[in-house]
Amino acid sequence: MNRGRILGIGVAVTAVGLAGVVMAPAFAEDGGAVEWGECPEDVVGAAQLECASVAVPRDYEKPDGETIEVMISRLASTDAEKRRGVLMLNPGGPGGAGLSQPADMSGLGLPDSVKDSLDLIGMDPRGVGHSTPVSCGFTADQDYRGNVPPYAVDDAAVVKQAKAAKKIADQCAEHDTGGLMKHMTTANTARDMDFIREALGEKKVNFYGASYGSGLGSAYASMFPGNSDRIVIDSNLGGTALDWGAQRRFGQGMEDTFPDFAAWAAKRHDSYGLGESADAVRENYFALAERLDEEPVAEIDGGLFRFNMFFTLYGEGNYAPGAQLWQSLAESDEDAVRRQMEKQPLGLPGVADSVEEPSKGSEPSPYDNGWSSYLAVTCNDVDWPEDVDTYREQVAEDRETYPLFGAAGANVSPCAFWNNDPVEPPVEIVDEGPENVLVLQNQRDPATPHAGGEMVREAFGDRARLVSVDGSGHGVYVYDDNPCALNVTTKYLVDGEFPDADVSCEASKKSGLDLGEDAQRLRDQTLERLGR
Repeated sequence: MNRGRILGIGVAVTAVGLAGVVMAPAFAEDGGAVEWGECPEDVVGAAQLECASVAVPRDYEKPDGETIEVMISRLASTDAEKRRGVLMLNPGGPGGAGLSQPADMSGLGLPDSVKDSLDLIGMDPRGVGHSTPVSCGFTADQDYRGNVPPYAVDDAAVVKQAKAAKKIADQCAEHDTGGLMKHMTTANTARDMDFIREALGEKKVNFYGASYGSGLGSAYASMFPGNSDRIVIDSNLGGTALDWGAQRRFGQGMEDTFPDFAAWAAKRHDSYGLGESADAVRENYFALAERLDEEPVAEIDGGLFRFNMFFTLYGEGNYAPGAQLWQSLAESDEDAVRRQMEKQPLGLPGVADSVEEPSKGSEPSPYDNGWSSYLAVTCNDVDWPEDVDTYREQVAEDRETYPLFGAAGANVSPCAFWNNDPVEPPVEIVDEGPENVLVLQNQRDPATPHAGGEMVREAFGDRARLVSVDGSGHGVYVYDDNPCALNVTTKYLVDGEFPDADVSCEASKKSGLDLGEDAQRLRDQTLERLGR
């Protein structure tokens, strides 16, 4: 099973309220402005954690104006002699709820030396989950697959997706009655982090973030270099924002990572029948995807099959479920396909390019807040191309260059039609400051390929070191099992041992761990947050 709950692109979480959380505007006895209480019951691992809400400015250009609530969680160090500060966490997205992340990482084997040294601080970022959540009004009966654009089989499919994307952008604008969405940016979340640092009574903060969390960590280290202590950014976007370039790199990432799955499947051809060689598996992938484009099986068309394979590559623990679904689709076994999809929280979605207006009185989609917050941050951080012809040209190019998934990564998202321009430029990575940024990157990652880590390493210059792992999948530290990367990162977080130069880690001899029911739960939660 997939070892973790790094939130990939197109997240989906459920919006929930603020009940049961103690808020304290006055400074607590420990020097901070936070008073801890019980966590909401729906937070996984709530019994291990404490939670609190911090009021932060809604608009940082008006710091004394209206505030919103940001909820944080804590897994506190129990060793007063070893404790040296806090480790703020972000699981990715954007739009990923992070209150459970301290418990998640602890359960995945985060070394006790880290937990003794640092209070683990989770957070539902502004607009997410328990932190004044936003909504685009997605309903349960609305045909929408989520925030990864569908694979465009031809030019007409791009035009069709553009029409659907515009409907979603307009729907979000219509439902943003409070006006919070335009203030949801990576820069503002970084400002929230620094506001929380001060509320916690800390001079500096340590940080670990994965996937989109790498962009948030890069932004914080650039905006507040003097307040950043030890920064670890894992599975990197290549900058501080999930822009169109980062989305297009999905195509490269799947090309890099698919050979690992193909080799795995070829060794198990007698069981799954996907191909006797890695080349045969690749050929059969294309053949099945094209067949499903014309004749879906149990509502699974070629676009959804391609997306499922994209997610399958997130970790070797996903390979067997991915192979099972592939096998059932190849055999046109609708009953088997439905049984397998029912095991996943996404169920059987509608068709992305046939988005209809949400029905009045319909139940909210359980993914509404996750999809909505993802779009708000992604679309607000940078200007996306608005000309549909630009997407048509680049989809055609990426379909040829990266045939596995390039025509999805380059396709149109609602950001092309977003109803407000970015309120400020994207955060630029700053190479002046402390040498304190550890960049973790698998050589083969479907969502954030190695190029992203190289880009961040170059941008930070001497401030950063790149740890390149001969590994496959999304996530390095504790979300995977490479001993070299684990040791380098732990030594840095606990003892401050920053590598003198970039590090290359050999492949782990142990892979494909089966962690039982807990791993299955974490895998399902990752799927939920990916969206359809």
